[in-house]
Amino acid sequence: MLDTRSSVLLSVLLCASLVSSFVEELDDSFMKTRGDDDIWLIKFYAPWCSFCKQLDPVWHQIGSELKSLGSPVNVGKSDATANTGLAEEFRVRGYPAIIMWKKNVKYVYKGKRTKDEIMEFTHRVSGPFVRSLNSLQLFQHAMSRHDVMFVYVGATSQLKGNFSAAAEHLIVHTNFFSAARDVLPKVIALTSLPAVVLFKDGTYFTYSEERDGELRLWINRERFPNFSKIDSYTLYAMGETGKLVSLVLLEEKNMCERSVRYKVLMEKVAADYRETYSRNFSFGFMEESEYVNGLMMKDVVMPSFVVVNLSNDGYFLPQGPVDTERQLLDFLNGVLDGSIQCQGGNGVVQRVTRLVYDSKLLLQSLYGKSPLLCFFLLAFPFAIATFFCYLCCKARATTDEDEDEDASQQSKTVTSKKSD
Repeated sequence: MLDTRSSVLLSVLLCASLVSSFVEELDDSFMKTRGDDDIWLIKFYAPWCSFCKQLDPVWHQIGSELKSLGSPVNVGKSDATANTGLAEEFRVRGYPAIIMWKKNVKYVYKGKRTKDEIMEFTHRVSGPFVRSLNSLQLFQHAMSRHDVMFVYVGATSQLKGNFSAAAEHLIVHTNFFSAARDVLPKVIALTSLPAVVLFKDGTYFTYSEERDGELRLWINRERFPNFSKIDSYTLYAMGETGKLVSLVLLEEKNMCERSVRYKVLMEKVAADYRETYSRNFSFGFMEESEYVNGLMMKDVVMPSFVVVNLSNDGYFLPQGPVDTERQLLDFLNGVLDGSIQCQGGNGVVQRVTRLVYDSKLLLQSLYGKSPLLCFFLLAFPFAIATFFCYLCCKARATTDEDEDEDASQQSKTVTSKKSD
């Protein structure tokens, strides 16, 4: 029996040592001890953060897999509440924060906290910013793996320098490649070289400085599919493109006939009128409404259409029913020409109102899970406020009594002098 327990204990200790070898605990000395060419994937956490604890097993899986692949990426984690110097160096503002540190440059991860998504980010950022495609097979493989990819075609030029600079800045968001002309399929028509070609939505588009403006801004605008499923992480990232986001909100499961019709209608308009709207709008559908509910501070009826302005937390709603293509086009045109007014926003009043709304939702959720804790959170501040009011009233009453006593004493003194 003793041998069995000893074996189990030994196995546990061995697993713990293996896990610790995959993920290194970092402290404030990291910036002095790291190598100039080191690449680190770091998770900043707080001991009390529940989201950080949920990420722990995923983080150890990432460390284990990168180690087994022989990746040059070192995986670490740091308690930001204890190692405040390191957290300040990386400008950590929330938990968990995931950052890649590569050759003295910081790359912040803002996607889903899943193993596959973080691994994709790690492979993309840790390697060359612009990957070379040397054969048609490699090109087809890249096309099968990525919904959106930018490819530079041609010899060395100023355009290639601009492309490389854009890739270094935007590598956290999308994929960059280079290829010779004969690597691309013959059906891809390029009128001149060098060229930057965008592949997405089953087709391709060629960059034109005259039409599209600065290369980096064009890449940033076009790094999402024209129509796709959007979650809260993606919606937040879309705000960085400067575009409005045209959404159709749908049920998560068992979509009704009307939801299916709305989705098809939005997708058709996004495809058929791409040239008209792609510079101003991104299109997609959401099967979750928490973010939009918080934006509008009410429960959104689904299915429904809404246009969101992520730059100022504003939103636009149709002024009437939208059941046809013409009605949807009128809605989008009304947003662009200003005939449909933006609601919401991030003004002081809106921020305070949104804070109250979010607090209300939090308390409702907390009450459903733990009524006693919710009651304590509400009663404790009230009790503290009542206690302070009591102390203030008592202090004022004592002061009034002292003043009355002083006045009485002075009155007696005056009376005594008059008697004399």
